[in-house]
Amino acid sequence: MVAGVTEITIRPDLGGVPAPQHVAFIMDGNGRWARERGLDRTEGHRRGVETVRTILECCRTWGIRYSTLYAFSTENWKRPESEIGVLFGLMADYLEANLPKFLRDDIRLHLLGNDEGLPEPALTNLHRTLEQTRHCDTWHVLLAVNYGGRDEIVRAARRMLEDPDRPTPSELDETRFSAYLDTAGIPDPDLMIRTSGEIRLSNFMLWQLAYAEFVFVPEYWPDFDEARFARALEEYARRDRRFGMTGEQAAGQGA
Repeated sequence: MVAGVTEITIRPDLGGVPAPQHVAFIMDGNGRWARERGLDRTEGHRRGVETVRTILECCRTWGIRYSTLYAFSTENWKRPESEIGVLFGLMADYLEANLPKFLRDDIRLHLLGNDEGLPEPALTNLHRTLEQTRHCDTWHVLLAVNYGGRDEIVRAARRMLEDPDRPTPSELDETRFSAYLDTAGIPDPDLMIRTSGEIRLSNFMLWQLAYAEFVFVPEYWPDFDEARFARALEEYARRDRRFGMTGEQAAGQGA
């Protein structure tokens, strides 16, 4: 799986609305895409990796600085062992092949989730990419692996309780608690896109998606191309984001 160059030939029409700073993706439907074509589920995952490459290039071309990919949930360990092996094999290959591109394009990789128990060589390639891109700061890719939203909040609470400099009960607020999350220092998503027609969060970024816009699309992840991504962004641009304010207040603050 050699890292190729994907040329993005279109640009979304956002009507003057700034592009979202952070887009999170629930990459759903690989298995169903394969089954409907009489293929093995693993072929759907392979095609899904090609979509990842295209979508990340879209984000870079369109000025979306942060991208989060829900790659493997804490619940996905229930899948057949052979499929899990393929998923982590694809992840290992992708990271190895794309590390030079990450460094060249100044892309930093972040991990959301718990790396405990991840198989080799995916674990080694993950740690290598995390370490070698630590200095990159133009673009950020957040890879959610062995991730669950509830688990993240529990792990954050555990980190806080183990911190000798933890805030007192009267000092604790959302900002202080956010510093213990996997996304510490990273802005919350403005937009969450889920493919495959499913309309649920599936335990994804439960804290961070509080004020995000949600776009659910019918296409399976392998069919989610630059044109469909552009339409999702155009739908986002038409939304009236109020953050609890009236429409007039939000307009006055440029929300």
